[in-house]
Amino acid sequence: MSILRSFNIGVSGLSASGAGMNVVSDNISNAGTNGFKASRAEFQDVLAVSLKGIEGGDQFGAGTKLAHIKPMMTQGDVARTESITDLAIQGDGFFKVKAPFGNGFTRDGSMHFNKDGELVNSDGYKVLGFKSNEDGVLTNKEGEIKLGNTTIPAQATEKVKLSMNLDSRASVKEFDPNNPEETSNFSSSITVYDNVGTARLVTAYYNKTADNNWTYRIMADGADAQGGVAGTMVQMAEGQLVFNDKGQLQEEIETSNSFNFNKGARQDQKISFSWGESISEGGDGTDASTQYGSGSAVARHTQDGASAATLGSLSFNDDGILTAVYDNGETRDIAQIAIAKFDNNEGLFKMGKNLFKESKNSGQPAMGKPGEAGRGQVLSKSIELSNVDIASEFVNLMTSQRNFQANAKTISTADKMMQEIFRIKG
Repeated sequence: MSILRSFNIGVSGLSASGAGMNVVSDNISNAGTNGFKASRAEFQDVLAVSLKGIEGGDQFGAGTKLAHIKPMMTQGDVARTESITDLAIQGDGFFKVKAPFGNGFTRDGSMHFNKDGELVNSDGYKVLGFKSNEDGVLTNKEGEIKLGNTTIPAQATEKVKLSMNLDSRASVKEFDPNNPEETSNFSSSITVYDNVGTARLVTAYYNKTADNNWTYRIMADGADAQGGVAGTMVQMAEGQLVFNDKGQLQEEIETSNSFNFNKGARQDQKISFSWGESISEGGDGTDASTQYGSGSAVARHTQDGASAATLGSLSFNDDGILTAVYDNGETRDIAQIAIAKFDNNEGLFKMGKNLFKESKNSGQPAMGKPGEAGRGQVLSKSIELSNVDIASEFVNLMTSQRNFQANAKTISTADKMMQEIFRIKG
């Protein structure tokens, strides 16, 4: 009976070694699979028989079996690529996609945009993330990452901010609207936009009216003004700038503001001009225009308008944010990659195609943004490679082969012993 048991034990060893070989072979075959996670075969001995019954001790083993196949969820090497839609996760987490079986999770970040402008993986499954609102501000609303309309509407200029110095040494000068260049102390031009996105050049003329007091007039050429005559400047805004005896901006006073551009633009457009935070507004003079005894000059000016534009290029940054760059220089955030985090990554169920799905052992996915609450960072223009170590797998391959040979030897030896028994009988 004990010799027959040796046959069964040897067969269990062959079976377990063969199953372990399958695990090793699968690892080796996926050494070049992006985002693949290797597995490890774990064996257990089979319930033994005790020669002393319930007292225990002096037990015969009954062989072995493949007990577990443990996924090795360690980080794979990250390789740099030239594709803007290639993404890798450095740390914990998974990309989430809409698969035929439901929500799928993957470490393979080889993605692209399909013909409908949707971000999909290599199998065409839609990638999920956090979408932005109409103003390009990211929200916590989860959904498919889609380009949407590749054209953005024009933005009329509402605010202009200037940082400059007006020369305190200038003489009082009387302004003539028919000859503004010769009768102003200083002037500078600014491009603004009307409500349909047409660029309009306006000029700010500055006249000193008394010590520490200046009048500004914003004018446009008649070719851009409703009812204007080309070559004749038309005034659209006026006000005063008051400085204290330290040359700091004390107060801004607006007396008129109505920009009436032509060629289909909305009439009575309001454009707020600011020369910084004046003292009367709570400033301390450090973030406002000045009146010092040096030449009048504009250090910088900004405005918030823009023409209508079409999509020029796309890019992901290392926070997983997809940004669109338009041909007018404007940028907008479209979406941010969502990262799924599980309590037990090893409990995920493999579905093939580099995809996992949740199981009761993995727990439910907690969705969040890259780098948030223990989630990994997203690296743009990168791909996570397989974490298979070929050298280690070759060693495992040889070990499995030797184990198989040894168990086969056990069976052949037991067979010879059985033959000796048959010869005794004969």
